[in-house]
Amino acid sequence: MKRKRYSEEQVVRILGEVRGGKSIAAACREYGVSEQTVYRWRSRYGGMEVSEVRRAKELEEENRRLRKIVAQQAMDIDALKDVLSKKW
Repeated sequence: MKRKRYSEEQVVRILGEVRGGKSIAAACREYGVSEQTVYRWRSRYGGMEVSEVRRAKELEEENRRLRKIVAQQAMDIDALKDVLSKKW
């Protein structure tokens, strides 16, 4: 798997420079990324601040943990139903 070159905070800072008047081509040359990468970042992180990116990351992690808990509970319920449905 490819390793990310820039963290979300760095991406937001780069996009802030572009919003501040720096040309996309100049930013691409300076940070060694393609213009398509900057456009993709802008569609994903456009208008966000660093604190918002951190909060979104925390929410994604919490959502992942909660989905795992729900999946485990569903498996437990299914196993209990299977045990209780058998005739002794």
